[in-house]
Parts: sequence; C-alpha cells; structure tokens
Amino acid sequence: MISLTENAAEQIQKVQNEANALEQYLRIDVVDGGCSGHQYRLGFDKPHEGDEQFESHGVSVLVNKTSAEILDGVEIDYVENLEGSTFTFKNPHATGGCGCGKSFSV
Repeated sequence: MISLTENAAEQIQKVQNEANALEQYLRIDVVDGGCSGHQYRLGFDKPHEGDEQFESHGVSVLVNKTSAEILDGVEIDYVENLEGSTFTFKNPHATGGCGCGKSFSV
C-alpha cells in the first residue's frame, strides 16, 4: 500500500480543489521514461476496472494493477525548500535512480 504524509495529503487536496476535481481520486502510476527507466505520474481520475483503491490522510487513491507491485510500500511526501517544492517518493523497491531524481529503476 502507498502512504501519503500529512504534507502531501494537504497539497494534493489543495490542488484537487483548485482543479475542480473533488469527485475524482488521486491516480498514481509508474510509466516508462527518464534515464533510469521508470517515472511516477500523478493525476486525478475516476476508478477503472481492476484498480486498487484506498485512502491515506483523507485522500482517495487509485493504482492500476501494473503499477501496484512497484508502488507497494511507497511513501509520498511534499517538500518545500529554497530550490522549490515537489513531491518526493521513498520507494523500497527502487534499486537506483538518476542524478536529477526524476526517474528510478527496479
């Protein structure tokens, strides 16, 4: 299962409200791309057949079957610093990543 920190959940709810996507779920996918092979993709969507659904800190989350195994145990946080703000992913299955932190390998 994926967990969101309180900071991540608050930011997701803020973006969801601004996007008028209150009737949708947060969808988290792993897609091919980046210099290490895989990237995370976040968006808002409605459930599809076969999706795993759960809730973390008040955010309803969807994950497709293909991504679920790679995302199991991931913690998503939202950090703000002098360089900007971003969502971070702590993935126990990741075996490596690129220098910019935008992609990972398993």
